[in-house]
Amino acid sequence: MVRAAVPEFAGRVQERFGAYRHHVLATLRKDGAPRLTGLEADFRYGELWLGMMVGSRKVLDLRRDPRFALHANPGPGTDLSGGDVRVSGRAVEVTAPEVVARYAAVVKPPEPFHLFRAELTEAVRTYIQDSCVVLESWVPGRPLRTIRRTSDDAALQVE
Repeated sequence: MVRAAVPEFAGRVQERFGAYRHHVLATLRKDGAPRLTGLEADFRYGELWLGMMVGSRKVLDLRRDPRFALHANPGPGTDLSGGDVRVSGRAVEVTAPEVVARYAAVVKPPEPFHLFRAELTEAVRTYIQDSCVVLESWVPGRPLRTIRRTSDDAALQVE
């Protein structure tokens, strides 16, 4: 959906996630508190896929409440080459044997595993350009929004 709406932005988001294998997933515990865990996220077949170990807490969290946020691994150092990227949305568990088998044949995850397809409700990229912090934000049904700020700005500059 992101790729169809804003292809260049979607490409930068996917490239940033592709730079490293492991990322940080946020789910909601039963009491509503956030749970942060490591996760291998995979862009395949035009969608974002989340594979998880059987019996993991994140699987239980997503079955109870499918909302999630996923933060791209920032990597070593402090330059954040490619920007800081995060997405959020709803995780839909995939149980169709043919879909799980197709994914497993290519990715070769430890089996058995749970597979979720991400339905994104937001994608955000933050980066530095000249003396500005630039925030690009996409939500379904709206154009890409860009905000530029400096430490001296009294107000946001929204494009």
